[in-house]
Amino acid sequence: MHSREEQKEAFGRLLDIIDELREKCPWDSKQTNESLRTNTIEEVYELCDALVRKDNHDICKELGDVLMHICFYAKFGSETDAFDIADVCDQLCEKLIFRHPHIYGQVKASTATQVEDNWEQLKQKEKGGNKSVLAGVPEALPALIKAYRIQDKARHVGFDWEERTQVWNKVQEEISEFQTEIDHQNADQAEAEFGDVLFSLINAARLYHINPDNALERTNRKFIRRFNYLESHTIKQGRDLRNMTLAEMDAIWDEAKQLEKEGKLN
Repeated sequence: MHSREEQKEAFGRLLDIIDELREKCPWDSKQTNESLRTNTIEEVYELCDALVRKDNHDICKELGDVLMHICFYAKFGSETDAFDIADVCDQLCEKLIFRHPHIYGQVKASTATQVEDNWEQLKQKEKGGNKSVLAGVPEALPALIKAYRIQDKARHVGFDWEERTQVWNKVQEEISEFQTEIDHQNADQAEAEFGDVLFSLINAARLYHINPDNALERTNRKFIRRFNYLESHTIKQGRDLRNMTLAEMDAIWDEAKQLEKEGKLN
């Protein structure tokens, strides 16, 4: 691992390169906040993918791409005298110090839950901070993650189940209401009720300390592994999935599940 001085030197080198690219590269010189924004979103998703795969090589590479974007946004800010990378770092440092009074002040917090509760309360007190409990949840968040964040923020002010087992009655209630609308063939209400089913299940995940986005991504990847096996297996046999019965496909699917249990399917 590099020393702190080497780390500072590497970051300074990056800033120098960003300055040079901004001045001399035709592509980099014409970029703006707006033109780079969608690329930034893509880079963050690529980082998330590497994190899920626990691929340290790719995590390092994708962190670099995200960091490059951060440096570019700071460079854009400095060109209009709005802010620079030092302002970004200083504001972050001040926020971290303010939100960790159990480290830099006299507040006591011995558990992660206490830290989270203090964090949310302090966010409310910050100058220019959120004026309502849910104001800090970004509108652009994907719906599943947004639901989790909404519920978690409500929890910090006591709006939560007294016992987490109570959530299962709510889940069953929402499923029943969804089934009723399906039976009535009311598409609009069925969509609304299905949203309630998902919201209640996300709530259950939160109460049982399961990240629903991570859980769903695990299932997505599991399905992809098994389906890829099903597809490649049939191709080797010279067959076409479209001409197979569901029972035939299920048999190969079960093979994939067994190989997965044995650690032979990646």
